[in-house]
Amino acid sequence: MHLYPCKTSLSHRMPLPTLIIKGFGLSAMAAPTFPPVWFAGLITGKRALCQPLSYLVCYKSLRCSMPLAMRIALYQPEIAGNVGAILRLAACLAVPVDIIMPTGFAFSDARLKRAAMDYGAAADVTRHANFETFDAVRRAEGRRLLLMSAHASQRLPDVAFHRDDVLLMGSESAGVPDSVRDLADIRVRIPMAPGFRSLNIAVSTGIAVAEALRQTEGFPA
Repeated sequence: MHLYPCKTSLSHRMPLPTLIIKGFGLSAMAAPTFPPVWFAGLITGKRALCQPLSYLVCYKSLRCSMPLAMRIALYQPEIAGNVGAILRLAACLAVPVDIIMPTGFAFSDARLKRAAMDYGAAADVTRHANFETFDAVRRAEGRRLLLMSAHASQRLPDVAFHRDDVLLMGSESAGVPDSVRDLADIRVRIPMAPGFRSLNIAVSTGIAVAEALRQTEGFPA
């Protein structure tokens, strides 16, 4: 779900009842009067729908109470089977996934569906046309970007994760370009025995996400 503002013409003195937020696990909010308000539009496909008393009302002076969840981001992934395995992981752990285009496969690829099994449809996936559009959303939400890299200096067990971090995984063959690497707030590596270079990206994602969720108490109940 993405929230976008849309102005209303309601009087700023109109009473505000307690709002029940449908379907998003949010706590209800109440306030005595309307200041000039912005209703949150629920984006469905390409249409923004303003729902005055069904969805969250955001004031200029009142912050929305929806917490930001940790996210996995995949930079231009190349192998359908790997992405399928990550989508299965993401669905099981309730971690949303950002896929930064282009990919090395079509989303109709049978290998993607085979690896994801029936979990793929349950995964919360957002596709971004390029890194710039993805990063604009991340910055607007005030999230840190943590890049997983075999060449990073910080060891995974030594990193203090935040509940709203974005864990960025580079492409299988090339990782990420320097311009993306330099934007990372923290670069993280998974410690391995001497003489070994890297792990499969789906395995690396699982290890990193599990440690991040453990630290932040983010595992599903």
